[in-house]
Amino acid sequence: MKTVLATAYAVNPYKGSEDGMGWNFILQMARYNRVVAVTRPNNQPAIDRYWAEHPELTELQQRTRFLYFDWPYWLRFWKKGPLLSMIYYYGWQLSLAIWLRRQRLTVDLVHNVNFHNDWTPTFLWLLGKPLVWGPVGHHPAIPDVALREFGWKAALQERVLWAVKQTFWKLDPFLRLSKLQASHILCMNQAAADVLHLPASQYSLVPSVASAPVSVSSSGRAGSTLFRVLSVGRFVPLKGFTSTVRAFAYFYHQLAPDDQQRTQLTLVGSGPAEPLIRQLIADCGIGHCVEIINWLPKEAVAACYQSASVFLFPSYEGAGMVVAEAMSYGLPVLCWDNDGPGRFVHPDSKLRVSCQVLEVGEMQLANRLDSLFHHPSFYEHESQLALQRFKTNFNWSVRGEQLRKIYTAVLLAKRSAASSSYDIQATYSGSSAQ
Repeated sequence: MKTVLATAYAVNPYKGSEDGMGWNFILQMARYNRVVAVTRPNNQPAIDRYWAEHPELTELQQRTRFLYFDWPYWLRFWKKGPLLSMIYYYGWQLSLAIWLRRQRLTVDLVHNVNFHNDWTPTFLWLLGKPLVWGPVGHHPAIPDVALREFGWKAALQERVLWAVKQTFWKLDPFLRLSKLQASHILCMNQAAADVLHLPASQYSLVPSVASAPVSVSSSGRAGSTLFRVLSVGRFVPLKGFTSTVRAFAYFYHQLAPDDQQRTQLTLVGSGPAEPLIRQLIADCGIGHCVEIINWLPKEAVAACYQSASVFLFPSYEGAGMVVAEAMSYGLPVLCWDNDGPGRFVHPDSKLRVSCQVLEVGEMQLANRLDSLFHHPSFYEHESQLALQRFKTNFNWSVRGEQLRKIYTAVLLAKRSAASSSYDIQATYSGSSAQ
């Protein structure tokens, strides 16, 4: 059995997003390997608690050893806000690699799991072991037209962040070294491979998001009493909640009065754009059929998925854990045709919509909602596509199989290279002796 050293800045079994991804990747590694997992000390209480609450995971726990590393508080008190946090993360990665060299751990392979940025480097190549990096990726730039309503500060922050990404991609020598030294890179989508200019032999498309299977029956949803449109996420420009509201409003106002009575939009989330979203809901005249839920425990969010009819998610992001979760419940996912959710949904789905012209795109989202509402056969087809896509691409067990195959290929390539090197040296030595 191989031993994998995995570094994950964010790991928390009780959270979603980056933290939940880090935890689940480590569990999937432990299905086939011994794992030494390194993360920050602030994650230890949640990890210890989860192990204690889940004795059925004892076998995985026995294969997994957690180490904890961080800077002292006096070196990190300034870590506030997105930009300073990324600067801190950059330094954390470098100092972690130096610290790990001193530990002299016996491992076969190293894997830098998260943060999932393709514009900040990994330094694990300093350990001299075969390196797997990722999944890495980036959020595409939000279109100007979608930023305007959030104000100049939000637009400025988005454009500064995009400029920082461009600078790292073009100028950071350590990012270039990371690409050269990595044995294999996991890319969230093709956009990550393109921006890093990776040869086809060096990367695999492995989305960072996945979900656990659930027991759910989607039959009869389209004809149920309440047609509930669900969206989950932070209320920030990236997530496209203003488009969610307008698309639902267009859909709602074209319904007959009786159909309006059995239609509802549920938004689960919170964030700085909430006042704007609430005002937009009022301006669109749909306040009576929209509910906003700021926070729910994990099991209650599962109940929202269970009772929903459609997942409306016109997000501009490059990932989206909620997309995998929605598909696990057989929910048709209505989204932009982009490199994030647009690549996650089934290729045969008719629910991807272009956002090149925002108002036109929002009207098309509304039309797709209308088709799902009025045509049970179309709804059932899209629901089955969502379940199929989840089973083949977004079940966490699929990630485990992908990692097993990638690790095996990387180590096999290392052995082959070592063998070839030995053969060349032997031939050269023999020629010299003659």
